[in-house]
Amino acid sequence: MVTSDRNMLQNYVPVYVMLPLGVVTVDNVFADPNGLKEQLLKLRATGIDGVMVDVWWGIIELRGPKQYDWRAYRSLFQLLQECGLKLQAIMSFHQCGGNVGDVVNIPIPKWVLDIGESDPDIFYTNRSGTRNKEYLTIGVDDKPIFHGRTAIEIYSDYMKSFRENMSDFLESGLIIDIEVGLGPAGELRYPSYPQSQGWQFPGIGEFQCYDKYLKADFKAAAARVGHPEWELPDDAGQYNDVPESTGFFKSNGTYVTEKGKFFLTWYSNKLLSHGDQVLEKANKAFLGCKVKLAIKVSGIHWWYKVENHAAELTAGYYNLNNRDGYRPIARMLSRHHAILNFTCLEMRDSEQSSDAKSAPQELVMQVLSGGWREDILVAGENALPRYDSTAYNQIILNARPQGVNKNGPPKLMMFGVTYLRLSDDLLQQSNYDTFKKFVLKMHADQGYSADPQNYNHVITPLKPSAPKIPIEVLLEATKPIPPFPWLPETDMKIDG
Repeated sequence: MVTSDRNMLQNYVPVYVMLPLGVVTVDNVFADPNGLKEQLLKLRATGIDGVMVDVWWGIIELRGPKQYDWRAYRSLFQLLQECGLKLQAIMSFHQCGGNVGDVVNIPIPKWVLDIGESDPDIFYTNRSGTRNKEYLTIGVDDKPIFHGRTAIEIYSDYMKSFRENMSDFLESGLIIDIEVGLGPAGELRYPSYPQSQGWQFPGIGEFQCYDKYLKADFKAAAARVGHPEWELPDDAGQYNDVPESTGFFKSNGTYVTEKGKFFLTWYSNKLLSHGDQVLEKANKAFLGCKVKLAIKVSGIHWWYKVENHAAELTAGYYNLNNRDGYRPIARMLSRHHAILNFTCLEMRDSEQSSDAKSAPQELVMQVLSGGWREDILVAGENALPRYDSTAYNQIILNARPQGVNKNGPPKLMMFGVTYLRLSDDLLQQSNYDTFKKFVLKMHADQGYSADPQNYNHVITPLKPSAPKIPIEVLLEATKPIPPFPWLPETDMKIDG
């Protein structure tokens, strides 16, 4: 039942829906505006607050360095505005294709791939030398090898061009959120589990730091601490191994030695620094705009229940039972006033196969709690499409872990949830009806609220990033703190 109650409105968690991957084609055409409009109006009738869309680097800067073409996206944004939807725009500096759920193929720009022909080390590389062309290695963040620009400058110029060319949509309040892509699938991580290279769930994945740039960076870092003889790991196994079969991850393996800890700290700190640098550029690009910045962190829930957390470590999240790998990311985000957007909100431990040693519920509790403890906003997405009440109830539980507060805002509440993704399946009648109930419960039984002030979501002009936080201070946040308590199930179930 829809009610309108000022106190209950403060429990309202906005819901966004991810648009289909190929809505703007690889040739930079907004292919089916009429078909999309029909879907959007149907979606709008569920009461959703807005949509999320990938703005692909490989489409926009296709023709050559700084030759941006925003026309198709302008037509798309115009349509979203006409449909009365808000927009979360992803700065997608990665390739589409080769990851879970990728149905279209959008490579990074050809002029960048051409540079990779003569210098393949611009790509992430595993120990056996296989290159991954999904995203540029963070080893080239500061290398001016792209027609005189560094990777960071490419990302910065792209965001500045987006701001200039979409200024009317930024001013009108259509765009509320800029998600800054920081790695494969737009997530702040290494491409440690690529299906394109034969990885299968629940393989531990592989470290991806064997390009010449990251290798040199590691050797220099090792020499600085008096260990010029240290090399990158050669005992961490292959994509589909289990942890115990490797020298690195087995009990008392390399990962707990001085050398192993040094490597894991270096590997994870490189990601922190990459996120920090790109967000600083994003902050400068969107300074003064009424938007929030956000980044995505991947929900790597397999091998979470074992001591070595192998799959998280290969992805760059140095998270162990006695070391929090996520709270330092939250602390880094705090200086940029940015949102941490986390995946796998819909998953329950009981749904996972026991051999994966998977614990998505505990992982979500850890990451969201870490964000709240660092006083940042936390948002999230489901990892895989689900249309059943069990999955929706789990998302609602994570959105308000301690339930609704009938007298005002709840103590713990996510800033927003994005549902993955718009499809014919979602709009099929019974799925659609269930989704509509989900939106209502996320909105705490309140109808759609056009005014974000009603639920404390007023978006003010973006302020400059605070001064850089020294790495020592970021790493103080590795000290584990127990998560906040969660209710066993949501008090706002969609099936009563």
